[in-house]
Amino acid sequence: MPEKIVNVYRDMTDVAVNTASKLVEKLIALQKLKPELHLMLTGGTVGIATLLAIRENQLRSSVNFRNIHFWWGDERFLNSNHNDRNALQARIALLNFLDLDPKKIHEFPSSDNGLKLEVATKQFSAKVNSIGPSFDLVLLGMGSDGHVASLFPDRPTPASGVMVLAEHHSPKPPAERITFTYEAINSAAEVWIVVAGNDKREAVSIGLGDNAGSLPVGRVNGIEKTQWFLDESAGALAFDR
Repeated sequence: MPEKIVNVYRDMTDVAVNTASKLVEKLIALQKLKPELHLMLTGGTVGIATLLAIRENQLRSSVNFRNIHFWWGDERFLNSNHNDRNALQARIALLNFLDLDPKKIHEFPSSDNGLKLEVATKQFSAKVNSIGPSFDLVLLGMGSDGHVASLFPDRPTPASGVMVLAEHHSPKPPAERITFTYEAINSAAEVWIVVAGNDKREAVSIGLGDNAGSLPVGRVNGIEKTQWFLDESAGALAFDR
């Protein structure tokens, strides 16, 4: 049975700093065992704050970032230089400060590549299939509606074997996005979910409860371990049952 751990911290800053610290330690440990790693990043307020905290972490220099493949859980289908792109925010927060192998940075396609959303998604899916990444760790944020990546409530479950999906009608702008599927995320050894804020408390309570599968966040789990990183506000209802 996969291990589930819930970490609770005082506020969003503490969530970001502690997640960053544990992530750096995890990468150092994994690199003693494997020549290459595959890490899936997330955007969002807490996700980007976590990347900023990694940048400031004193043990960061002990990680060989050139041997890490970077992926994202999802991406807004916007111009490559748009400020709302998760990849651009990650570069500004952290990646621009690291020694990386450009061939291991796997951004989702952007809308200025001359391709429509469906075609861009198929091309990226082919790339994923050709690499066949074995995700060591997936970092996810969560929306107040319980969505993760661009997997929203009340959507049909993608067909088996589908790793990448086009989202045409996101309830949160912009409408067009590309996302990894539950199957792709759940293939990871570990899934870490970072959440902060009072507006997330109901979804957290459901995601940690007996009816977890009713929300996207409750449908994601690491093969070996799932960790939640919450602030006290987000976890308020989950621990007041």
